[in-house]
Amino acid sequence: MKVAFATSDNETIDQHFGLATKFAVWEITTDKASFSGMAEIEATTDYEDDKIDARLKVLDHCTIIYVTQIGGPAAARLVANKIHPVKSKGNEKIEEVVNKLQQVLQGNPPPWLRRAMNK
Repeated sequence: MKVAFATSDNETIDQHFGLATKFAVWEITTDKASFSGMAEIEATTDYEDDKIDARLKVLDHCTIIYVTQIGGPAAARLVANKIHPVKSKGNEKIEEVVNKLQQVLQGNPPPWLRRAMNK
């Protein structure tokens, strides 16, 4: 599955969903993980719906998106598009989160993650 991380430096999860201009995208399976590339968001208007649409357009192939913060309307739009938003504890290292996610996948993933994997 593809997982995106809102980041300014490609190392830590440190961006709000609506303000992030780039997302590190990883391909993650139970036994391997690899960096797929950066998803860059084109500048849009200040309208919230336009910001959400721009991010959905670029991240629609992702199953999970990690952010530091996300507003209710944006989270609802992600879920409606079968993308699961996850709030990071802030400044978590992407590689550490990838490793933790792989460990969960190898064990007994929670129901939300099993559903997300079936996207």
